[in-house]
Amino acid sequence: MEYYKDIDSKLEDMEIENSKKTKIKVNKNSKLDNIKEMGTQNIPSSSNNIQSLTIIGHVEGHSVSPPQKKSTKYEHIIPQLIAVEQNDSVEGLFVILNTVGGDVEAGLAIAEMINSLSKPTVSLVLGGSHSIGVPLATSCDYSFIVPTATMTIHPIRMNGLVIGVPQTFKYFQKMQERIVDFITRTSKISREKVLELMNETDEIANDIGTILIGKKAVELGIIDEIGGLNTALNKLNEMVRKNKEGKDIVNINKDSDGSNSGDNNK
Repeated sequence: MEYYKDIDSKLEDMEIENSKKTKIKVNKNSKLDNIKEMGTQNIPSSSNNIQSLTIIGHVEGHSVSPPQKKSTKYEHIIPQLIAVEQNDSVEGLFVILNTVGGDVEAGLAIAEMINSLSKPTVSLVLGGSHSIGVPLATSCDYSFIVPTATMTIHPIRMNGLVIGVPQTFKYFQKMQERIVDFITRTSKISREKVLELMNETDEIANDIGTILIGKKAVELGIIDEIGGLNTALNKLNEMVRKNKEGKDIVNINKDSDGSNSGDNNK
């Protein structure tokens, strides 16, 4: 019996040793992957109560973008936004934008979801937020843009088959109206000014529209403030704190109302 006990203990020791080796191997592999992808061994983790969301490159629609293009897929973004709304530990959303634009319906779908979140949201435009990137930037409760970032406002265009009938142009007009309506609803710029910028002919050599650089986007009321990463995160943390204080006041009022009604019943 002792012989079998010795064998069992040796087998257990071997299993423990193998599991340790496996863990070491996994850790080494993850560090190598981090070096390959990010250029560093250790990636710092962000605060658990703030969820960051990056919208970069081309906003992909119902067609897959070419492999050489960086793209943001709406089927990846939408589940993340649902998780932000449902997860009680997440108290705010930080949206970072550096996008050339892309599919109108996919972009508007993401923008509407961000705008309908019950938690504080802040956007930061880095590099550029062009075309459908404009409503994505204004969809948050508060928006920032760095001084060197740009935003392009231009009429929509269509790829693929275009039927040359009046109905096609009416559809274009309706689609464009949706974008203009969203921008004016979620920012301080007027509808007339958006249309004026959209139909400008002297700004871009081979296109119609306007390019806005940093400060100009703020002056026109599209973006709320000039600022960088630190300013944007400070603003979001302040909004989260105020949101929590507001909820605490509501809960205190509910508790006091409950106790008063209880006294009256007595």
